Amino acid sequence: MNLVRRALAEFAGTAALVTVVAGSGIMATDLSRDVGVQLLANSLATAAGLAVLILILGPVSGAHFNPVVSVAAWVLTRRDAAPAMRGREVAAYVPAQAAGAVAGAVLANAMFALPAVQISAHDRSAPHLLLGEVVATAGLIVVVFALARQGRAALAPVAVGGYIGAAYWFTSSTSFANPAVTLGRAFTDTFAGIAPASVPAFIVAQLAGAALGGLLLAALYPNSPRPAAEPVPGSAHQAAADQPR
Repeated sequence: MNLVRRALAEFAGTAALVTVVAGSGIMATDLSRDVGVQLLANSLATAAGLAVLILILGPVSGAHFNPVVSVAAWVLTRRDAAPAMRGREVAAYVPAQAAGAVAGAVLANAMFALPAVQISAHDRSAPHLLLGEVVATAGLIVVVFALARQGRAALAPVAVGGYIGAAYWFTSSTSFANPAVTLGRAFTDTFAGIAPASVPAFIVAQLAGAALGGLLLAALYPNSPRPAAEPVPGSAHQAAADQPR
């Protein structure tokens, strides 16, 4: 039952995260035609919403909301006496995160009187966008697990929210950095959408970024203590905004 409760927290948190990303993107386009203003509104809402979700759900599930964070937690701590994640927990978290992301997109559509289920037509297949996803995901992994190895996981709401807010602006892809959220955003043909044909390449780039982030973490913190009993907060995100290419 404890694992069910944790998976439910991952479902609800990921759903809420996608609702924030997609909903704030829709609202931003309704309020302004200026892409810079739209991006600012979307990034601020997402950073703040993410910080709150991590703060509230971190004690329940670790507030991953992101398959690459869950898998990284398993890989990086699997040899510890009390690993942060076990294989069966990853197997419960990842489907919950994916289902939550789709549910969040549907909820955002419905709240703004759009068809509940849409298939996005927004192509995001350009190579420079995939490079942006590698960078964004690598940075996210370093931020999340550097805090854990320093014994400062309590700072995750501020640090992860701040990183995601910044990554909206310094990555070409506006920092999805999350396979589940990428999948969910294929179901909203709005500001936040991504065409289904672009999803596989984005996920591959995110997995590559997670591996790169893990290698960088090992190089920076080779002998750092790992508070094994402490959940590893994480997130992911997902920038919704379009910006001039």
